Amino acid sequence: MGGLAEPIVDHETEKLDMATRSRGVSRRSLRRWVRRGIVVAAVLALIPVVLTFLYLPFFVHPVSTLMLKDLATFSGYDRRWVSIDDVAPVLAHSVIMSEDGQFCFHRGVDLGELRGVVDDALAGEATRGASTITMQTVKNLFLWSRPLGSVRKVIELPLAVYFDAVMSKRRIMEIYLNMAEWGPGIYGIEAAAQHHFGISAKQLSRRQAALLAVTLPNPIARNPAKPGPGLRRLANLIERRAGRSGAYVGCLD
Repeated sequence: MGGLAEPIVDHETEKLDMATRSRGVSRRSLRRWVRRGIVVAAVLALIPVVLTFLYLPFFVHPVSTLMLKDLATFSGYDRRWVSIDDVAPVLAHSVIMSEDGQFCFHRGVDLGELRGVVDDALAGEATRGASTITMQTVKNLFLWSRPLGSVRKVIELPLAVYFDAVMSKRRIMEIYLNMAEWGPGIYGIEAAAQHHFGISAKQLSRRQAALLAVTLPNPIARNPAKPGPGLRRLANLIERRAGRSGAYVGCLD
């Protein structure tokens, strides 16, 4: 007799309630992280947009991500900023004819070269490089070299178009020449001319300019002061092209 009956506990219902609450918490947590990720991505995207405007004045001397890495790892580097007016014109001409023949005509991205790369990839053939001087400049300023090179390219393309729209071709070339790597820890044309030939960038000859230009694709392995037969042949070709570059370099005048 007597006594109150114990409440009946439905354990299955309790488990379902707990699972539902857990899923609700997980979804809220996921949404929170997604929002945070979007905010972080937006901030990161704004950094190059803002910095591009800060880099417009001639007295601002940007540094590359590789230089920052060298500083962070206490490797150090040699870079001596020099105005494009104090660089032998034949050097810039040689770099254009070696690295990006359409530099004065495209808007940051060479669509003809890019289409060729895509066609080669779809055909299963080895792809060639289609990186313009502008693309290399934004990579040096804002991005990384490896790994995840394909991800970098997706970011690099719109950045290059934006950078070209904001900057003059002459300023793009000035920044590029002062950040390009010409040997381990050797950045910029003035440091390169001094290191490899013992002269200033303004004193470079046509031959020296051509040798420096063909070194750019692989500055760690190629030494313009001690060129092998292959490098000398490439330099001969670029020296001839630079000598008759004409309208191809007109945007630097």
